[in-house]
Amino acid sequence: MPELPEVETVKRTLNELIVGKQIEQVTVRLPRIIQRPDDIHAFAMELAGHHVTGVERRGKFLRILLDGLVLVSHLRMEGRYGLYDRGEPVEKHTHVIFHFTDGTELRYKDVRQFGTMHLFNSGEDLISAPLYKLGIEPLDEAFTAEALRDAVGSRATSIKAALLNQAYIVGIGNIYVDESLFRASIHPAQAAKSLSMDQISRLHRAIVDTLSESVAAGGSSVKSYVNGQGQSGSFQHQLQIYGRKAEPCIRCGTAVEKTVVAGRGTHYCPSCQPVPTM
Repeated sequence: MPELPEVETVKRTLNELIVGKQIEQVTVRLPRIIQRPDDIHAFAMELAGHHVTGVERRGKFLRILLDGLVLVSHLRMEGRYGLYDRGEPVEKHTHVIFHFTDGTELRYKDVRQFGTMHLFNSGEDLISAPLYKLGIEPLDEAFTAEALRDAVGSRATSIKAALLNQAYIVGIGNIYVDESLFRASIHPAQAAKSLSMDQISRLHRAIVDTLSESVAAGGSSVKSYVNGQGQSGSFQHQLQIYGRKAEPCIRCGTAVEKTVVAGRGTHYCPSCQPVPTM
């Protein structure tokens, strides 16, 4: 968390808030957030004077576009951005501050301190780590049922593990994998390579619908997620299976169970998503 819908929402919010602003200076209060370059002073100096031209998303990463540079930012578990007026008190756990010439500041706050930032010359980021090995975007037109089959259909691992692997499909984390598999009536532990084309087609539609609905709702604020304006998402109120352990399944009334698949807590309905037979 945050996953694709939350990062997409932050992207859209930042496009409204910071595009056109010029960076005057940058303050780095926690050096390990900055992964590239490895010198925080060089990081700050390179950014000074540049204008923000747009914000894009690649998987769970933000791409903050500047004139001649790209800042790749991963929010990890609890990273968040907010726009403030200069002079407003700086909250605890604020690790990077982008001071703009108009007197506003984009502040990066991260309680868990797992977030990262990489700075590249334009055009270098998509062919360099951490972006260059990422898989297909599930909300792109190129993501078809056939593309999903090609990405995961030959994997011996569980379908949940395959969907969580960002080298195959990007942006889908634990919440949306559970939701998509429930909608498609597929058990999370079923081997990816054992899925029929009918199951693949159902899963494809479930992934697209789940992510699209969450983006429209501003994402899910299951824990601490808020967008760049401090607003929570609302898709958590539409979750059909995730976080509903022991509650009745919304389709059949059977108690939702929770287990561990691919090392992650996994919610499923034992009736609607029966254990696959070998």
